[in-house]
Amino acid sequence: MTTLPIQRLSGLEGLDRALVDPPPAPELSGFRRFAVEFLLFGIKEARACLFAGLFFVSIFATPREGLFGISRYDLLLIIAIAIQIFMVWSKLETVDELKAICLFHVVGFALEVFKVSGAIQSWSYQDFAYTKVLGVPLFAGFMYAAVGSYIIQAWRLLHVRIRHHPPYWMAAMVALAIYVNFFTHHFIGDYRWYIAALAIGLYARATVIYRPFDRDRKMPMILSFILIGFFIWLAENISTFFAVWHYPNQIGAWSTVHLGKWSSWTLVVMMTFTIVASLKHIREKIYIPK
Repeated sequence: MTTLPIQRLSGLEGLDRALVDPPPAPELSGFRRFAVEFLLFGIKEARACLFAGLFFVSIFATPREGLFGISRYDLLLIIAIAIQIFMVWSKLETVDELKAICLFHVVGFALEVFKVSGAIQSWSYQDFAYTKVLGVPLFAGFMYAAVGSYIIQAWRLLHVRIRHHPPYWMAAMVALAIYVNFFTHHFIGDYRWYIAALAIGLYARATVIYRPFDRDRKMPMILSFILIGFFIWLAENISTFFAVWHYPNQIGAWSTVHLGKWSSWTLVVMMTFTIVASLKHIREKIYIPK
């Protein structure tokens, strides 16, 4: 009875080792190399999205009326906790990484409570749940935690390193400004574009070095933030289509989430990255010019 879990664990670790350090193929060139690197990059990205993928599949697969007498929001919380336990049990995440992910959950949940409050009503969770607190189902924080989990996993799988990262205190101040603006723009104006301009200047020289196969590739760090934000925006469109939550303009009939939300998610990714960068084993791979 005890050998099966061990075999499963070995299989998962073996898969990850194969993805992290695939056998090099120096003879590949031209289109063949591009095709192999593109394929491996896609596989690694899918693997890095394991938590987010399982979570969003659960969102799509769970009927709105729930299952087995358990409401949808309550069931999604149970599933999210089970996925998180599995990630740590299978050593796909460390305890320190779990602590960072819990921080994302708290930060995201606090923002959700503010956004659904009666005075703001940016969006709403209309279905019933026992695990709703101040109008927000507890599973909602896991949507922010999924972004943190992706960045942590991608960092390891793609051998990510950062060159010319800005000083941590500057990055932290920008991240704080991003978070505060999500609250204050309802009262004193939206300064996201000023913050974005500051962030572009701050990260202008920062470069992401990653390894999809056996050679390092480079990408401007700002571009990586924008691309991740775009895919989260797509996931948000799918989630609202399945009525997980609604924006005010979607209550009568579904419509595409406003393109401006892409910029919001890009800033959230930037903020999330700053938190992830505080992890000890990740800091070792970040170069900050003196």
